[in-house]
Amino acid sequence: MTTLDERHGEGAREGDGSRGELALDPAGTHGPERTHGPEPTHGPAPTHAPAVVPLEHPDAVLPGLTGSKAANLARAAGAGLPVLPGFVIPPGGDTDTIALRRAWQELSDGGARALVVRSSSPKEDTEQSSLAGQFDSVLDVRGWREFRTAVRTVLDSADRPDGSTVPMAVLVQPMLTARVGGVMFGADPVEGRTDRLLVSAVRGGPDSLVSGVQAGTSYWLGGHGRLLRREPAGAGSPLTRSELVRLARLAQRARQVFGGPQDIEFGFDGDGRLWLFQSRPITAMAARPARGARLLGPGPVAETLPEQLTPLEEDLWVAPMARGLAAALDIAGSAPRRLLRAVPVVTTVGGRAVADLRLLGLVTPRYRWPALLNPAPGARRLGAAWRVGRLGAALPGLATDLVADVDRHLADVPAPAGLGSPALRAELRWTRRVLASLHAQESLAGALLRDPPKSRTAAGLALSALARARARGVPDDRVIAENPVVLALTAPSLRGPTKALPDTMGLEAGAAQEDPAVASFASLPPREALRLRIRWVQELQVRLVRETARRAGIDGERVGLLRWAELAGVLEGGAPPADLEARVPPAVSAPLPDTFRLAADGAVVAERDRGRGDGVRGVSGGRGAGTVWDGAGPRPADAVLVVRTLDPALAPLLPGLTALVAQTGSPLSHLAVLAREFGLPAVVGATDAVNRFPPGTRLTVDGTTGEVRPTDTRSAAGGARLGNAP
Repeated sequence: MTTLDERHGEGAREGDGSRGELALDPAGTHGPERTHGPEPTHGPAPTHAPAVVPLEHPDAVLPGLTGSKAANLARAAGAGLPVLPGFVIPPGGDTDTIALRRAWQELSDGGARALVVRSSSPKEDTEQSSLAGQFDSVLDVRGWREFRTAVRTVLDSADRPDGSTVPMAVLVQPMLTARVGGVMFGADPVEGRTDRLLVSAVRGGPDSLVSGVQAGTSYWLGGHGRLLRREPAGAGSPLTRSELVRLARLAQRARQVFGGPQDIEFGFDGDGRLWLFQSRPITAMAARPARGARLLGPGPVAETLPEQLTPLEEDLWVAPMARGLAAALDIAGSAPRRLLRAVPVVTTVGGRAVADLRLLGLVTPRYRWPALLNPAPGARRLGAAWRVGRLGAALPGLATDLVADVDRHLADVPAPAGLGSPALRAELRWTRRVLASLHAQESLAGALLRDPPKSRTAAGLALSALARARARGVPDDRVIAENPVVLALTAPSLRGPTKALPDTMGLEAGAAQEDPAVASFASLPPREALRLRIRWVQELQVRLVRETARRAGIDGERVGLLRWAELAGVLEGGAPPADLEARVPPAVSAPLPDTFRLAADGAVVAERDRGRGDGVRGVSGGRGAGTVWDGAGPRPADAVLVVRTLDPALAPLLPGLTALVAQTGSPLSHLAVLAREFGLPAVVGATDAVNRFPPGTRLTVDGTTGEVRPTDTRSAAGGARLGNAP
């Protein structure tokens, strides 16, 4: 009887020319074995393909001839990995009955040994796609007739439901009765860690695991096989510690052979030998943050720039914001000047504005002891303390002066159509300079100044002005011209006229009676006054840019595809870029995670919640319980508004709410301040709240402690404010 020579097994030497007793080379053309090295070409099969290709044959590593599954095994076997012997029937080779029967006879020992007949298409088990489970395999095949039927079954599975046919070879190997089998990933595909291994194992062969019949036991291993975690953690582990170490070694060798971590099917036989049944690249590897990647998030800037930006919008609004915040952090001594010059405080990802959360001090350091050993931050803050102390006293006056300067300038600017080209250029450059100053002072005012009790917000004034205008029947297209404070409810955009103003819902009656003298710009505290001027300057930029585009013959919908340097060239009399018409507008990007880092290729890698609750905070005291509402669709009577960001356009929705929950935001944001004005419990920093609490969920919100939890519907008797904090 032909046996499985142990030289095929786990301990086989790399490049060992003796492959055991199964020659399987009917044509006598067997050349020397290939060892691992450059990946074999995926070119076409030889013109005159043989009817049977043993895995030992040099051409067996060609995916175009034997399919990717068999080619990978041939390559692994040539490198000395523990692969069972076998042969491959190339596409069309099943017609040579004589050669096929000879190969079957040798491998099955005249039908005494059961075989496994599997698909091996050039389309499966590749770096692009595994096509796992898409084609048939037949186990425990006995006898010539059953073997022929199994081959036909595998070939027929190449016919796809859409009528197409996938090229198909057939891989034939001995059937091994495994004591333990399973799947091993040579990296952690969930976290994208290449220094971790993930193993799932069951008693018996791996087929019951990969088919989903059994869940198996999962093991997380370090690179050398050290057990990090096991699930389930109870008794009865199918794998021993020594077997886990051997699997880790196999994963390391496979990575060396194939040039990357592999998705491996394996089995231990009754004698304890480890066998490699299948090896393919991991196709669904999660991205991993680049070394030293900064922790980013949209929260601190989403209120100002909530929408996806065009390239020119990034240059007009993100760049001045970044400069202004960097100046504020430098003055406050919050970060080294060298770091502020090297790392932008605000940037964009996929056209969406994000901030460096650690630079802004919004994330607690994971390790505190280095700060205790490094005197530089303390010395820097000590040096800044004197400046900050003086600045805190001077800041209200500085803010008042800057606001007055901006107001005078805005009042003196003619309509853009009446500006000559030099004046148009000068105005746009002024807006970029003054925006940086406004952002710097606004940030410092938020950090150093306390708003007076019951102070007003620009959004609150805007709501009142909008309600009064509508009560008087003023059309929406005239509201902003008569009441520029209403711009506080909108985000800047170059892509067309300001979008429809929000519905004021039930505000009209009360707001229309408010004394306009009380609801004046002069009643705003410094930070709110500065924020409103930021929005006014942004709107001036929009009008100046659109006038520039009109004069240069640039379509208003395409001007946003320019960069600032290109627009400056047009302002100097140059022609628009020749490729402007061919530029493709950025694709709509998905909302960004609350916190994330960037991989080396720029992919967004969401920061995993480590359970520390850094960002969750109550921003408006009191407790409320009600039904989650996302701002769309019918509004529940006890609505708890759950949103991604505190977009000022949501301000009209606040009256009558039971509570407010946002994934990101600041206690100093417009909506947070408005929530306090309305006595509305509010929480920001609730990680993934939009997905965790879908519309209809019963929720209890504590705006003092920051607690947000689902409510037992059996004990809920309707939503209610549960009392405000003192």
